[in-house]
Amino acid sequence: MMNTLNTPAILTVSQLTAAIKDILETEYRFVRICGEISNLKIPFSGHYYFTLKDAGAQIRAVLFKQQKRFVELNLQDGQQVVVFGRISVYEPRGEYQVVIDSVELYGIGNLLREFEQLKRKLADKGYFAAERKRPVPPYPGKIIVITSPTGAAIQDFLKIVGNRKSPVHIQILPVKVQGKGAAAEIAGAIERAQGIAGADIIVLCRGGGSIEDLWAFNEEIVAEAIHRSVLPVVTGIGHEVDFTIADFCADFRCPTPTGAAEKLVPDADMLRRHVRSLQASLQLRVERKIHFLEQQLLHHKKMLGDMRNVFNSLEFRLNLSKVHLLQAVYACLQAKEQRLQLLTRSLQKEIPSNRIELQEQRVHLLVSQLKNHMQRTLERKQAALAEQATLLHGVSPLATLARGYAIVRKRQGEDATWRVVARARDARVGEELNVLLQDGQLDCVVTKSECG
Repeated sequence: MMNTLNTPAILTVSQLTAAIKDILETEYRFVRICGEISNLKIPFSGHYYFTLKDAGAQIRAVLFKQQKRFVELNLQDGQQVVVFGRISVYEPRGEYQVVIDSVELYGIGNLLREFEQLKRKLADKGYFAAERKRPVPPYPGKIIVITSPTGAAIQDFLKIVGNRKSPVHIQILPVKVQGKGAAAEIAGAIERAQGIAGADIIVLCRGGGSIEDLWAFNEEIVAEAIHRSVLPVVTGIGHEVDFTIADFCADFRCPTPTGAAEKLVPDADMLRRHVRSLQASLQLRVERKIHFLEQQLLHHKKMLGDMRNVFNSLEFRLNLSKVHLLQAVYACLQAKEQRLQLLTRSLQKEIPSNRIELQEQRVHLLVSQLKNHMQRTLERKQAALAEQATLLHGVSPLATLARGYAIVRKRQGEDATWRVVARARDARVGEELNVLLQDGQLDCVVTKSECG
């Protein structure tokens, strides 16, 4: 190590800073420092930069990102911590700082960590859920107070109860409220309170103190007892800023023991004044209601006197309406009866048997007319046929044959049909002919032909 402090030579800033760096980093290679975190900064690089301070001094500190993975704490401003690391001097700015290797909470910090861990655990189990909170009765008859019988908290509580002149019964279950075994006594008292006849509410009561003093109310055994309690549990622990695990588990939290008494014990004088006020208000409302009903009754009586004439008028109109109604009903029934008779006659005409008989008569008439028509038609046709037969007979070949004439025919063609021979030249010598006479026919052979 260069001993520059014992030489009168003039040193440069760099030389002096290097000498200081050498001394510090050699003398304080590894250090353990206790202090409070402040001015915490986490830039984009991921390193943690902060100031570690106490009442009289401060020192810069850095926790590099690669080292942070070995630190379980979530660093925050205001935490009291113990850091382990080494002193380092940054020569360009002539600054020294502690390079941190590990961090742990110091003293109260450890208690706060345990507090937060238990709080998260119980919250995840649903111990703080609003839906499981039991309602606090507004006018309890018997209150079980679990507290130290010699503490100021119970005196404050009982003083409020006395001032309020309430008939509520207070039963104290004495327990230790701090120190070893206090949490077990508190949990046991909560269990015993479940079997006390007539009990309405359990109150956990204690004066203020440090977190260590209130730690009995942060034990899991107390939280479990509150959770299992059938009776509503109200807490009045410490001061207004003090919160314990018991406060979160309880059905209702009061900021102080005095606040618990004011919340649970009604003020008898105030209640009496309130009852008297309600009585006066009720009496006034009843009197106003009676007066209103009396006015209505007078009005109705007056209206009832005028109603006699109204009823007489209504009765006359009712009788007149009855007469009109009977006349209308009679006229309607008469019209319906006439229409029924008309429909009956029309229906009788449409009876199938009548229609069948009518159709039978019509059929007989049509048959008779058809026969007469057919007879006349046959007679006309017969006369016309006789006339035509006479005319036809006059031009018939048979009639001609009957007068001595004959018809000469010969066969012709492949089908050998008969053909009339009208001229002599139509027949050749030796050709066979057929002569049709009136009473028969002759087959002849032409032996000679003479044409004119």
